[in-house]
Amino acid sequence: MKEDNSNFPWFAVQTRLRYEQFAAEHLRSKGYDPFLPVYTCRRRWSDRIKKVDLPLFPGYLFCKFDLQNRLPILVTPGVIQVVGSGKCPVAVDDAEIAAIQGIIQSGLPREPWPFLQVGQRVRIASGPLSGYEGILLNVKGNHRLVLSVSLLRRSVAVEVDRAWASPVSSKPVTTYSAILDHAS
Repeated sequence: MKEDNSNFPWFAVQTRLRYEQFAAEHLRSKGYDPFLPVYTCRRRWSDRIKKVDLPLFPGYLFCKFDLQNRLPILVTPGVIQVVGSGKCPVAVDDAEIAAIQGIIQSGLPREPWPFLQVGQRVRIASGPLSGYEGILLNVKGNHRLVLSVSLLRRSVAVEVDRAWASPVSSKPVTTYSAILDHAS
């Protein structure tokens, strides 16, 4: 019987590298609803080039669960720990998870990105990511909106049309907990 975990906060779960999908499937079989955001990339084998889905946050997945009942999570094959400060797990901001889910649902090209702490903050005014805020970068002539999960100190970049973006402020952001927040 599936537990209702929808009222619990999101936590980042660290897994063994390349065991993210394996751990997610085991958590799903235990009644949890893990969130494993992926991106598609091209990998070269000796005889062909193949598209493969890889985790946006290698070594991590997200899951909602009751912190007081985390043992089933911790004993799941492939799981190392619930991410936190010291031995105390820390929930991931709901706005950060919602922003990542929005990027995944948009279908736009995305990729992992180094964690950023400074840059120009913009708001997306139109397109599938309308209402989101983040950092706009220009990489090889393409514009990307960068989203970060502060707890993991990792980021994701998604391609956007520059015309969709308008500045939120004229000065660079120096500190903030979320690079990309969904505007309410």
